[in-house]
Amino acid sequence: MQNAKGLHGRSVLSGLVFMVFGSALVIGTLLMINRLAEAPSREAEQASTSFAVERAPEPPPQRVVRREPPPPQRSRAEAPPMVSLDSSLSGIDFGIPGLDAGDLGSLQDQLLGDTADVVMTDDSVDAPPRPVYQAPLDYPRTARAQGVQGYVVLSLLISAAGEIERVQVLEAEPAGIFEESAIQGVQAWRFEPAQYQGRSVKVWARQRIRFDLS
Repeated sequence: MQNAKGLHGRSVLSGLVFMVFGSALVIGTLLMINRLAEAPSREAEQASTSFAVERAPEPPPQRVVRREPPPPQRSRAEAPPMVSLDSSLSGIDFGIPGLDAGDLGSLQDQLLGDTADVVMTDDSVDAPPRPVYQAPLDYPRTARAQGVQGYVVLSLLISAAGEIERVQVLEAEPAGIFEESAIQGVQAWRFEPAQYQGRSVKVWARQRIRFDLS
């Protein structure tokens, strides 16, 4: 009887020990789990706190460009007053003898030279050349047969004697038909020579010749 009670008491004691140990084990496990769960949350809290406290980097200071003041403009020196040439030369003697009107005329002739050797143009002379004899021109047979009409513009070199020395074709319409007849025809023409300062001079003159069947 006493043995049975002893066994029962031991079993109860063992059960209590196991219950206490199991409870302690469960409580320790729960505490460990709580610590593990709290660790990430603290790290996240610290991270969020550090992120919130972090300051944005300050912008670099702006570079101030100093503009140099423009150099002062130099005032232009006033030009000295112009001196009249007549007044400055009026009291100076150059040692040139006086000239009368007759001397000026002879001096002009010496400077211009002999105008007979000068070739002028009909618009630069005092009186242009005038035709005094114009031989009739031959109308080209082919042009007459075909009813072709036209004109030729010639440049004539007329001598101081009124004769034709050279002929140049300036323009022809139509080209290649009337030029030869015009050149041959004007070779026999005679002119009253051009006049310049009372003298007959050699001159280039333009002459337009029409070939018309009417």
